[in-house]
Amino acid sequence: MSKIGIFHGCAHLCEPYVPQVCRVVRIESQTRDVKSIRLQTLDGARPFDVLPGQLGMLSVPPFGECMFAATSFGDDYVEMAVKRVGFVTERIHELGEGDQVGLRGPYGNWFPYESCRGRDMLFVSGGIGLAPVRSFIRHCLDHRDDYGRIDIVYSASSKADLVYLDELTNDWPNRPDTHVHVSVYHGSDDWDGPVSYTAPYLEQVFRDNGLSTENRAVVLCGGPSLFRTCRATLSELGVSPADIITTLEARMKCGVGKCGRCNIGGRFICLDGPVFTEEELASVARDF
Repeated sequence: MSKIGIFHGCAHLCEPYVPQVCRVVRIESQTRDVKSIRLQTLDGARPFDVLPGQLGMLSVPPFGECMFAATSFGDDYVEMAVKRVGFVTERIHELGEGDQVGLRGPYGNWFPYESCRGRDMLFVSGGIGLAPVRSFIRHCLDHRDDYGRIDIVYSASSKADLVYLDELTNDWPNRPDTHVHVSVYHGSDDWDGPVSYTAPYLEQVFRDNGLSTENRAVVLCGGPSLFRTCRATLSELGVSPADIITTLEARMKCGVGKCGRCNIGGRFICLDGPVFTEEELASVARDF
């Protein structure tokens, strides 16, 4: 089994400082505080070439700008998921279809879709953490013969907090050898599925489905608690850190290594990442 290889030092593959004017062509509410925003250039083209895991800087003058992962992309669009958490994201949530914004990118490296070919794939995420890995999931499904069994383990606080619910329930489970496992932390009258935090649910999925760690790549994305607990569970299950891929895009701000916000252990996530293996991060002091 070949080792997963990740490219680093990709931050300046774009023109990093110059935004282009783009138009919002579709807005879809995913949850009460998450919207997906689809963007095109003013002449109806995709704003930039992008690979799964890469990001763009979305600006709403004069209020500010934020970095978001491209959750999907096509020949004529890039789509991002925006969680309303502060001043700028509040302004983004107020946008309407037809409004104009600034966008620059792509930033960062990408998920190692080439070196994962031939492997079984396990995607583990929580809450808005599904958004950054969604582009990799869609790539695997669009190139289905290149990958083995696909399992998606996803959790959120409640049913109302599950993003991309239609894909989770109606699309992905109907793809060949693709298995979707969804839990919520807090049950409700309209939820008849598992009630569990992500890490114990991940362990249950492994046990109930007889999953093996052999020839399997794991993609992990979520909040600090999910990172810590799921990393421990995967270790107990025997998954090698070299086979665990993660994205740390939530820590990026300027995207070009100037502001220092994404510095961890002497590395800048925006210059070297945001995609790493857990083996690469093993020697880095971190709180997640």
